[in-house]
Amino acid sequence: MSRKGENIYKRKDGRWEGRYCKTRDESGKIKYGYVYARTYTDTKSKLELVKKECLSLPEKSTGNFSIHTFADVAGEWLLYKKRILKETSISKYNNIINIHLLPFFREQDIHNITLEQMEAFYNALLMTKTAKGTALAPKTTLDILSVMKAILFYATTKKYMNILPVLRFEYRAVPKKLVVLSGRNQKILSTYLCLNLTYRNLGLLICMYTGIRLGEACALTWEDISLTEGYIYIHKTMQRIQKEHNGKKTMIIIAEPKTQSSIRTIPLPRQLIQLIKSSKLPMQGYLLTGSYERYIEPRNYQYHFKKILQQCKIPQTNFHTLRHTFATRCVELGFDVKTLSEILGHSNINITLNRYVHPSFNLKKQNMNKMNKLIAVK
Repeated sequence: MSRKGENIYKRKDGRWEGRYCKTRDESGKIKYGYVYARTYTDTKSKLELVKKECLSLPEKSTGNFSIHTFADVAGEWLLYKKRILKETSISKYNNIINIHLLPFFREQDIHNITLEQMEAFYNALLMTKTAKGTALAPKTTLDILSVMKAILFYATTKKYMNILPVLRFEYRAVPKKLVVLSGRNQKILSTYLCLNLTYRNLGLLICMYTGIRLGEACALTWEDISLTEGYIYIHKTMQRIQKEHNGKKTMIIIAEPKTQSSIRTIPLPRQLIQLIKSSKLPMQGYLLTGSYERYIEPRNYQYHFKKILQQCKIPQTNFHTLRHTFATRCVELGFDVKTLSEILGHSNINITLNRYVHPSFNLKKQNMNKMNKLIAVK
């Protein structure tokens, strides 16, 4: 593991790790905390942020603890985080707390939470089923545990509980199957969209040939597209989040993406530029409506995509398949991986390599046939 200043290290898995003084035990021995990110810059930012959090909170002592329920501390932690996190992150954490954490720990005195209770909670998570009857995704489980650990750490710095116990949980990652449109189905879909060129259908073409995400397409305006220079500028995303605490009401927000790498300028293929120019659609407002007052939210645009698939007699799939299809075709065409990674807005080139850069079966077959001359045939 190589080091690059300020207790920041490069890990063998390609990520960066930052280390900071989290707390001290009764003997004065330092207990370290860790932050992780895909780049050195992001790790340094996270490290500086968590150090500021530690400095802004009172020193932990070993005296008596006042009684605070988990629900109270979770609410206090969430209010504290509102100052530094985006609205989408706060909404996500709020849902995790209300759906998963409070039913298990609500009235529990946070000072009395034990490692055994944490392990019981973890086992309960593994048994939890989604609305579709499937187990929680490993990423969801990790997110829930991360929020839990963050709340407990906050409680230790506020002297609501003793030293945070060592919490280590293992899980087996199940790789998701990458769904990609076949060459034939992509051609059928592309032809249909070109022959029925509406705002929404033009948006699908742009998604299929630039790889932009669903929320990015919904937030895109004609002002973000330069046909003269031949590019689109991605700097916003649209998302529906919960509006009220403990409520069912939601709201649409349009905001910057979570990572700086998602803010990007994507060159448009010349053929796509000509297609947009020939559409004769008024170029104003949102890309998908041609209006400043009306937009199409992600869920409704997903419905539109599914209707188009049905009309084209293409098997149903989710919207993200367009992005996977774009990336896969780029690899097949021999795109430079670094270029493709930046076009997709990935925070690390390894994401692109691990997700998309795999030899096709035909390529494997071609290479295996090179063995023919070594096989003796009588």
